[in-house]
Amino acid sequence: MIIAIVSFRLPKPMSLEEATAAFDKTAALYLNKPGLIRKHYFLTQEGDRAGGIYVWRSLFDAQACYSDAWRKMVTDKYGHEPEVVYVQSPVVVDNVSGTIEHP
Repeated sequence: MIIAIVSFRLPKPMSLEEATAAFDKTAALYLNKPGLIRKHYFLTQEGDRAGGIYVWRSLFDAQACYSDAWRKMVTDKYGHEPEVVYVQSPVVVDNVSGTIEHP
């Protein structure tokens, strides 16, 4: 399992309502995306930075998503190129199921 933290600066701060409307326009692009387990969109408290936290089955799947065309789409939509940081998650605490997992 690989987690990708994608973030980008916004040209001007957004409200939560504005961000929700903007994210709703792209959310369907990620349904059934090969290898994607989950995506959480985010907006900083200040509203000046946004992005997504993606949980992928593999690094290969993640890197396949973040193509030049995807980077251009994000840059065109939000005004700044996204930064992508890959992290590993060796232990997961799941309070919904009451389990500790080692993916």
